[in-house]
Amino acid sequence: MKRGGPSSLAHGILWASWAVLFTQQVVDAWQMQLPWIIWLGKLLPLLIFLPGMLRDRLRTYIWLCFVSLLYFIALVERMFAIPGSILAATGTVAVVLLFISGMMYVRWRARELRGASVSQNVSGD
Repeated sequence: MKRGGPSSLAHGILWASWAVLFTQQVVDAWQMQLPWIIWLGKLLPLLIFLPGMLRDRLRTYIWLCFVSLLYFIALVERMFAIPGSILAATGTVAVVLLFISGMMYVRWRARELRGASVSQNVSGD
C-alpha cells in the first residue's frame, strides 16, 4: 500500500536522520581511532534494523526507536564531556529526529494500514 502525506514525510525524515546518525557514528569512531570491536558496537545496532526498515516492518521501527535511546544517552553524555562538539550535537539532533519521526511514522502508517484493511473487508462483503 502506498504511503500517505504525513507518513511519507515522516518516513523520509526517518531515513535521512538514520543516515546522518550512522555517518556521525562512523566519523566519531574514525576520529577517535577506535579498534574494530568498538566500531562494531557503534554501528551494528543501526545496521541490524536495516533489513526490516527496507521491508517496511513497523515492529522494526519501534525497536529502532528503543535502541536509538541508547545513542541519545551516549551523545548527551558526549555533549557534556566535550562542550561545543559539533559532531556530538549533530548526532544528538539526528537521534532526536530519528526517534520522533520513527514514532510518528509507526502511528500514521499503522492507521493507514488499518484503514485499508477495514475498507477491503467492507468492500469484500
